[in-house]
Amino acid sequence: MSLAAAQHGFLSPTGVEIAFLLVGLVTLGAALVTVTTRQLVHAALWLVVALGGLAVEYLLLTAEFIAWVQVLIYVGSVVVLLLFGLMLTRAPIGRSPDADSGNRWAALTVAVAAAAALVWVVVDAFRSTWIDLDGPAAGTTRVTGQSLFQNWVLPFEALSVLLLAALVGAIVLSRKAAAADPPPGAAPAAGTPGEKEGAR
Repeated sequence: MSLAAAQHGFLSPTGVEIAFLLVGLVTLGAALVTVTTRQLVHAALWLVVALGGLAVEYLLLTAEFIAWVQVLIYVGSVVVLLLFGLMLTRAPIGRSPDADSGNRWAALTVAVAAAAALVWVVVDAFRSTWIDLDGPAAGTTRVTGQSLFQNWVLPFEALSVLLLAALVGAIVLSRKAAAADPPPGAAPAAGTPGEKEGAR
């Protein structure tokens, strides 16, 4: 066990650990409200709180670069994109009955099972690993960049190709949908010769 683990145990948490636990509880509550509320705009705003809470957790773990990436990409881009989508599709502002589903209990079962499996994997993988919060920062831009482009460069490039393929596919599908719909000012197609003679 490292020196950081020997100095204190679970019964004597530090201020950073207490703050980490409190922010985690707030983030968990915001995530639960996000998936249970029937108001789409409120769900998007609570998602901002949940993603912001994750950014604070990264800051408490001395991973400043990951925290700012979380804020810039997820809070600053994804949530704004969701809000623009709600505005452009004229989604209802108040309570929406379409936001509820009869598969709520099945979804809850799957979510609990996935969360339990994830917690078990993380605890089993990092059972004896401790983060020395008083030591040198391990989440700076330099350390993260070296780890990303030395050990994880192939998955990083594969993810880039996947995102590019998804972007091209979205453009192709949107162009096909636009070509299938007639323009609003277009005249209706002319009828058959038999229909013209009957109209006369």
